[in-house]
Amino acid sequence: MGVGATTTKILVIGGTGYMGKFIVEASIKAGYSTFALVRESTLSNPNKSSIIHNFNTLGVNIVLGDINDQHSLVKVIKQVDVVISTVSHDQLSDQYKILAAIKKAGNIKRFFPSEFGNDVDQNHGLDEGKVVFDTKTKFRRAIEAEGIPHTYVVANFLTQHFLPTWSQLMDSASPLDEVIILGDGNIKSIFNTEESVATFTIRTVDDPRTLNKTLYIRPSTNTLSYNDLVSLWEKKTSNTLTRIYVSEEQAVKMMHESPYPLIKMGFAICLAAFVKGDHTNYEIEPSIGVEASKLYPEVKYTTLDEYFEENHDRTPFYLNWLISINNEQHFN
Repeated sequence: MGVGATTTKILVIGGTGYMGKFIVEASIKAGYSTFALVRESTLSNPNKSSIIHNFNTLGVNIVLGDINDQHSLVKVIKQVDVVISTVSHDQLSDQYKILAAIKKAGNIKRFFPSEFGNDVDQNHGLDEGKVVFDTKTKFRRAIEAEGIPHTYVVANFLTQHFLPTWSQLMDSASPLDEVIILGDGNIKSIFNTEESVATFTIRTVDDPRTLNKTLYIRPSTNTLSYNDLVSLWEKKTSNTLTRIYVSEEQAVKMMHESPYPLIKMGFAICLAAFVKGDHTNYEIEPSIGVEASKLYPEVKYTTLDEYFEENHDRTPFYLNWLISINNEQHFN
């Protein structure tokens, strides 16, 4: 349980979304009084019913409201101490409404904007990826300009999103025998489970060492090159994959020619990490950031070795999915 967990109240906005549900669960399990802002329409959404049921079972305070309704937003913010936004990438600009409500309420001790990816102040994004990174960067500056106490969480790649690939490659009739790699595959990237990221995030809530700083979740055990990643999967499955290397130039060309905005975004983010090294090409500056596994050595997080041990039956290569639906040709 975190320091002050019996009194600090946490509001999660976007709590029924991809990352939000992990944050909500980590918060309530750490002993915090946890609130989830939920739209009324979400309660009747069959795709969200299991999440809502889990929240009710855990004792989460479900509050009906909408970030577009400032009155209800200010009202719920006045009831809590910490606000964590986990809104999706297409709602990032809506966070200015959250910022305005926080300022009007005047009582929030800390705000976590929706990030949980690359450090947007250290990025080489292209196209749609650059748009997302720049949107987050601009919002960081707005938070700082308003003097709102904050913590930014840099989680790099999330395992359930960037490792398992639910595509035709999962077809048992077509077993995976090759893997696509951007660049030379030797650039180090970082992968963390969503549960670990949520645990570290909640751990910072009452910690003055993380106030107005960036929390970097980059443990050495989870920092691997793509070649290392493939080798680890091969070791766990006793399989050998043919490695198909795609040059940066070729990948950029495919990205530009793709008709799918989400594919363009995926390519851009992968290029930034796997080719430009955006996860590991800088040192953490102590005056502005801290590394989670060093700051909280007592926190048990899932290592990549443990992840593959538990999930070795899954196809773990996101790039195969990106390229398979973007372009049918092979790169032999």
